[in-house]
Amino acid sequence: MQEEQDHSRSPPYDLVILGASGFTGKYVVQEALRFLNTPSSPLKSFALAGRNLTKLTQTLEWATRPNPPPPIPILTADTTDPPSLHRLCAQTKLILNCVGPFRLYGEPVVAACAETGCDYLDICGEPEFMERMEAKYHEKAVETGSLVISACGFDSVPAELGLMFNSRQWIGPVNRVEAYLSLESDKRVVGNLATYESAVLGVANADQLQDLRRSRPKRARPAIPGPPPPKGPTIEHQKNIGLWAVKLPSADSAVVRRTLATLTENPHGLPGLNESAEQIEKRKAFWSTVKPAHFGVKLSSKSLLGIFRFMTVGIFIGLLGRFDFGRWLLLKFPSVFSLGWFKKKGPSEDEVRSASFKMWFIGHGFSDISLISQGNSKPDMEIVTRVMGPEIGYVTTPIILLQCALIVLNQRANLPKGGVYTPGIVFGPTDLQERLQQNGISFDVISKNAKSA
Repeated sequence: MQEEQDHSRSPPYDLVILGASGFTGKYVVQEALRFLNTPSSPLKSFALAGRNLTKLTQTLEWATRPNPPPPIPILTADTTDPPSLHRLCAQTKLILNCVGPFRLYGEPVVAACAETGCDYLDICGEPEFMERMEAKYHEKAVETGSLVISACGFDSVPAELGLMFNSRQWIGPVNRVEAYLSLESDKRVVGNLATYESAVLGVANADQLQDLRRSRPKRARPAIPGPPPPKGPTIEHQKNIGLWAVKLPSADSAVVRRTLATLTENPHGLPGLNESAEQIEKRKAFWSTVKPAHFGVKLSSKSLLGIFRFMTVGIFIGLLGRFDFGRWLLLKFPSVFSLGWFKKKGPSEDEVRSASFKMWFIGHGFSDISLISQGNSKPDMEIVTRVMGPEIGYVTTPIILLQCALIVLNQRANLPKGGVYTPGIVFGPTDLQERLQQNGISFDVISKNAKSA
């Protein structure tokens, strides 16, 4: 049997960035360097890890230019070599995994962390992988004290914190919250290739995900007041935010559902490893203000033409992603099948700097709880909030991942002892939202209005 992790242990490194030479990984290195040995930062040491030492060295040089790179250790590790991953876990408190697609390369890293008691964060946006890791490794992670949290990037922290931020604005009950994601740029928008790959693999894994969900015990469902959400049109025009929108099958909705299920099973949230009485009260108070709601995400554009482009790409992925040869085509020629939206070499640094996102949350609910008792009463209130920030894949994702990591390093006693969880249930009651606001990701209340009948 594995020994339970001693969270007071002091391995050589606070964290290790695995897959640091990848598209997103190099920006994670750049972000980590911002917090290395700065005042009040718990990050005193970190290392880079991967298969190719030359590429990792080049990554470090890129991340620090024009200055010479600091003496950051570079470690050899390979996801096909479990002993190398166990050695990595023994040298650090926390692994930040940037090696995707996670369906292909993620499980050995989660397994090594769960077996050794090392904490783990990743930037995955693949629901099948995340739910399979929970099914396979949750009990072992609880036993060893390994905290395993996926989706600690743009997938799916803005959706999780954005939903909570909207739901906490309500005095009466909330029924549903719909998120509208708008990607914006001064230049031609070039998407994050990992997002495209996740979408392709999501289609490939759709059947496995359904089989996995059928084979597991049913999760608790939150009691949400009011009628079920209306189906609505395929394409809609949201005049109050000036956007056209189409429904997006995304990791965000699946992750939010898991968070709300865990909250339903644990109405006061998850107890921390060694919480103070004050922290326990703070956690309970936070969760008492979060109201569960039906949740969905839609991809938005200022023009109807943009929506047809999204739909065309979605049709390509939906049809070809079901077959091995089709997936090969999609992954080999992303620029062709995404109509130029994604490309293999990724966006230029100028394109990254010029891009941004807005995620609008339109909440529908009730001004008074007494309205619920009047049969199938329709919501009479609308609250619009917004989360806004820089480019999603290479700027926002590293910001989120590093802030989650700093919380794990600095506030470990307040977080669950171990287990496989979603970011919302772990980081909701922490100061993650405030940290993101200090690092360029804003949370705003836009309007609160009575709905016209």
